[in-house]
Amino acid sequence: MSETHKKPAPASTSTSTSTSATQSMPVVRLLQWSQRKGLYFLSAVLAIIGVAGTIVPYFAAANMIVGILSGVRDWGFFVGWGLFAAGGYVLYLVCHYTSTAVSHVATFATISRIRLLLAHKLTRVPMGYVLDTPSGTLKSLIVEKVDSIETTLAHAVPELTSNVLVPIVVVVYLFMLDWRLALSALVPIAVGMLCTMGMAKDYAQWYGRTVEASKVMNNTSVEYVAGIEVIKAFGQSASSYEKFSQAVRISAHSFIDWMAHCQIWSDGALSIAPATLVTVLPLGCLFVVQGTLDPAVFAMCAVLSVGIFPPLYAALGFTDTLAQVGTTVEEIAAVLDLPEQNRSATKASPDGHDITLSDVHFSYDADEVIHGVDLHIASGHITALVGPSGSGKSTLARLIAGFWDPNTGTVSIGGCTLEEFTADQLAAQIVYVDQDSYLFDDTIMNSIRMGSPDASDEDVIACAQASGCHEFISALPQGYQTVVGGSGGHLSGGERQRVAIARAMLKDAPIILLDEATAYADPESEAEVESAVARLVRGKTLVVIAHRLSTVRDADQIVVMNKGCIEAQGTHSELMQQCPLYASMYNAHIGARDVA
Repeated sequence: MSETHKKPAPASTSTSTSTSATQSMPVVRLLQWSQRKGLYFLSAVLAIIGVAGTIVPYFAAANMIVGILSGVRDWGFFVGWGLFAAGGYVLYLVCHYTSTAVSHVATFATISRIRLLLAHKLTRVPMGYVLDTPSGTLKSLIVEKVDSIETTLAHAVPELTSNVLVPIVVVVYLFMLDWRLALSALVPIAVGMLCTMGMAKDYAQWYGRTVEASKVMNNTSVEYVAGIEVIKAFGQSASSYEKFSQAVRISAHSFIDWMAHCQIWSDGALSIAPATLVTVLPLGCLFVVQGTLDPAVFAMCAVLSVGIFPPLYAALGFTDTLAQVGTTVEEIAAVLDLPEQNRSATKASPDGHDITLSDVHFSYDADEVIHGVDLHIASGHITALVGPSGSGKSTLARLIAGFWDPNTGTVSIGGCTLEEFTADQLAAQIVYVDQDSYLFDDTIMNSIRMGSPDASDEDVIACAQASGCHEFISALPQGYQTVVGGSGGHLSGGERQRVAIARAMLKDAPIILLDEATAYADPESEAEVESAVARLVRGKTLVVIAHRLSTVRDADQIVVMNKGCIEAQGTHSELMQQCPLYASMYNAHIGARDVA
């Protein structure tokens, strides 16, 4: 069994060029990831024009009231202002729907790009991050969390911009008419804003708790579904499965607490802020009686004051969603800002395929697990890594594969350090086959073709024949077009492993890393898997992690790992005489096999 996956300590890495999420507003950061900024600008302009159209009826109504108070009896005057009001509303409808359509086109393009950026980033960061992060968390981020951005981004850019700018214009016009009534109209709005600020206090922390609780529940749900067979076998249920039920309860309570915190402030803001007439009417009447305000101006101010809050209310609606999106943006940025592995932009020129590790140190968090390893693996030879569980075998193999970078020291192939290779060039040098070889939910043909996407069907079938899986594939009703299911679940362990070996054969990499390739094979298929492995490694540089020591006794070199160090290395016969640990492990393995 390979070592437990943990988070590696920082190594020699190059940092992504994106800036910290905390340096920008969420929408600004989202726009940085977008390639459709022009569409967002167009959408915002159309939205501003559209919201301005919603103010037109207020101006029209105010002027008609002024006309009535002034004794106008011309029906044409009122019809004209009525048509003007209708025209403003039509302008709003046209601009609003066009703006929304344009912003949605831009938003779906942005969401698509964010997903591609995340997927690309995961191929560039140390594999330790991917292995250490629960799959439910990454799935939730790439699918649900990115989806949650759509509503806010599609509407916030045009509507938030317009709903803030237009009330400002109205307020400026009110001050031009009468500064006293303008100030009085702002009083309830200001009080309402104070309530909103009260809601905003510690909002991020409250919402952050719900996000963290949701993450835990999501990961626990994935774990629960994955382990449902065990739960049923032991007569458990969702309510008695304490870890799952507790995660559900904590998530529910965190949402209830969050809503309780927000509701009082929200109700206060929505009750007070719209009441502009409560202050404008008494003061306006007083000023008219005193003779310091023209009745027509009073009427216009009263009508226009009613038009201030509706667009502001629409803008306030984004306060909640912007805070939520801000948390999502931070999560996305945390991934996109991860340090990338240090790889060259130009191809290396290795001389052969021998592997050299020089004074390699590597840590998980603060715990160093590889201590100054020096090792040379000759090209075209078989090297086996053996040792007790947790001795560092799988970690060393993953360092060779470039899944992680060492904290200090170097790993070289053909005289070139891994940092001198491009990412794609290094990937072409090595194929890694472990005991949990993953197959995507696709056809067997495509699963094998992943080793070389441009390979013909004939090449795929040839590798399937060489790996010993052509016969069972041909016996399937759909043959090579059979869908293997998630993680290859429709195939047995031995069948799945032979398909993975066929995929590795098709890649035809010069260096092969095998992590107990026969671990999950049943006795009947183990011989077929071992035969397929023998054909796969012919003429290659092979590093094999062995738990069944009898399978590697003929290796050119056996390296005994113990507590992160190389305790001994040599052939099987040499180690049996010179390394008590190896001799003890081998004798225990042979004894257990004989008993079985």
